[in-house]
Amino acid sequence: MIRLHASVIEGIRQADTPAELHRYLQNAIELEHSTIPPYLTAMFSLRPGVNRRIGELIRSIVIQEMLHMSIAANILIAIGGRPQINTPGFVPKYPGPLPMQVGDGLIVGIEAFSMPVVKNVFMAIEQPEDEIPVRLMAAQEGAEPEFATIGQFYDAIQAQIRALGNDIFVVPTAPPQLVAPHWFPPDKLYPIVDVDSACRAIDLIKIEGEGTSTTPFQSPDDPAHFYKFGSIVAGRELIATPTGYAYGGAPIPFDPDGVWPLRPNCRIADFAPGTLARTRIEQFAYNYSSLLNSLHLAFNGEPERLDAAIGLMYDLRVLAVAMMQIVADPGTGQTVGPSYEYVRVQGGMS
Repeated sequence: MIRLHASVIEGIRQADTPAELHRYLQNAIELEHSTIPPYLTAMFSLRPGVNRRIGELIRSIVIQEMLHMSIAANILIAIGGRPQINTPGFVPKYPGPLPMQVGDGLIVGIEAFSMPVVKNVFMAIEQPEDEIPVRLMAAQEGAEPEFATIGQFYDAIQAQIRALGNDIFVVPTAPPQLVAPHWFPPDKLYPIVDVDSACRAIDLIKIEGEGTSTTPFQSPDDPAHFYKFGSIVAGRELIATPTGYAYGGAPIPFDPDGVWPLRPNCRIADFAPGTLARTRIEQFAYNYSSLLNSLHLAFNGEPERLDAAIGLMYDLRVLAVAMMQIVADPGTGQTVGPSYEYVRVQGGMS
């Protein structure tokens, strides 16, 4: 599981005012966002029409990470904070650790889909505090005492919200919270108005990512993120059995030839100005930055901007396919991979 320094938990416990909780909820927004670029890249790197089930599973996880980011933002808004999305520091440096100086040496990069990336990086990101034994899955390692888990991070936020009570909630909220029933079910993304609604929303984040201590499913026939990635690695769907759980359902085939051979961790500066590779990677980074701009506005008084943000996310796939067909290294055959740098202009032009 991801582990972060226990000092983060201690800082949350010492927060005596809602303003002192703002930074930790901003951290939560940044953490939920930080998983989206690597997951998106893995999904985009699957060639069209190949490895479809794997693509479906990753896509479902990306959508829920967007939901979790929105929930964290709504809670921050509800207690008087303002989410900060469109700043260069909001996007992590890839390859590198995730936000909050996550410990245990986990380095996350921007890479093409591969089984080692899913097993060693994505499953490490999503590993639950109480892992349910599933046949074919390795045993969970013991936690290091100087670190706390992401589940404990959210538990601490819940506990401090309860301790501070309903008086910390701003009613009506300013800016308005994000509620988008045409994108997310109203029982998952809803206004945060008090302790109960905030804590229920945090429970949802934890269950969709990790499952519970008794089941690997977030809902019937829908495994939590960790177990979806586990099923991809195992090559079979997760099922319940008379003796527990197993990756023993329908096959999830993987064709290694159905993946674009991306050069990992590409940056705009890697490619000469005026080249097609430079143009394509700048287009991608500018589009992603525009997505962050739309999300920032959506969380700061213009919730209708979410439609534009979702549209830009779908546009990224089109840009990615065009970009990933351009050879970056003739000697290796690797192609141009995406960059998630935050840029204000594209190629010197707004």
